[in-house]
Amino acid sequence: MKNLITAAAVTAAFGFGIASAQAGTLDDVKAKGFVQCGVSQGLPGFSNPDDKGNWSGIDVDYCRALSAAIFGNGDAVKFRPLSAKERFTALQSGEVDILSRNTTWTMGRDTTIGTFAGVTYYDGQGFMVRKSLGVTSALELEGASVCTNTGTTTELNVADYFRANNMKYEIVAFEKADEVVQAYDAGRCDVYTTDASGLYAQRLKLTKPDEHIVLPEIISKEPLGPMVRDGDSQWFKIAKWVYFALVNAEEMGVTQANLGEMMGTDNPGIKRLLGTEGAFGEGIGLGNDWAANAIKAVGNYGEMFDRNVGPDTPLGISRGQNALWTKGGLQYAPPVR
Repeated sequence: MKNLITAAAVTAAFGFGIASAQAGTLDDVKAKGFVQCGVSQGLPGFSNPDDKGNWSGIDVDYCRALSAAIFGNGDAVKFRPLSAKERFTALQSGEVDILSRNTTWTMGRDTTIGTFAGVTYYDGQGFMVRKSLGVTSALELEGASVCTNTGTTTELNVADYFRANNMKYEIVAFEKADEVVQAYDAGRCDVYTTDASGLYAQRLKLTKPDEHIVLPEIISKEPLGPMVRDGDSQWFKIAKWVYFALVNAEEMGVTQANLGEMMGTDNPGIKRLLGTEGAFGEGIGLGNDWAANAIKAVGNYGEMFDRNVGPDTPLGISRGQNALWTKGGLQYAPPVR
């Protein structure tokens, strides 16, 4: 009898756990009618507002895709600008539903702060200097003053790099990214360091961008991607599968322009992705057209990359490591099946 009571209690507790998990972030998002997305305070190519407050960038497009997967509408999202220092507090407190803010996936963050849903951009930390310094390598930065953000991985990376190369340096740190840019532009430091993509983006804000160069050294691995709170497996699965859907769409040749045509394809992989076969949306609490709606809103991963940071944008970044695995890159997604 005791065993039966214990088993019943476990079953009841397990059932309650499932109900609690299901009554989580997705229900909250649906109730308020939009996704609250934490983004940067302005980083061209990733999350940046124009003079009318319209946001654009890879991180922004990801949030629009998430919105479309849930609501069938990529505009059901509100963007909350966050500094590097305040971003994790905003996520953990529930101020934002997801953090999509050029944030590096590290073990410490993944085990103590939240859960990463994927890598939307493979990056690495670099250095930018004035051409007038005559410096061509980071190994020539002995005694340099280095501007960066507080609350980021860059400070530790800089410390490791300079110590490993027996060089002295001075950190000049600021909470807000624009404060770092302004300090560097005003000559308060010799070097500006952050993710290489960020250097190309922030260089556009300098008074004379062409007078600055990004040095060739990449001193760290910086896998950037969206992050969710721990404890809600359904929301985590939605977040990661929206990213996977955009990567799979590129691999399968599904674009924003040909989506309607692809809805009628006989290709079984595409049919499952777009929801015309199977019921894969049910497993994450969404309609079976969740991926089709995400692609309709922002296109596939390659379109998202090219539109925001690619060779034909002011940033002019090549795909490199962010190419599909079939083209020598690291972007790879599990299949929908």
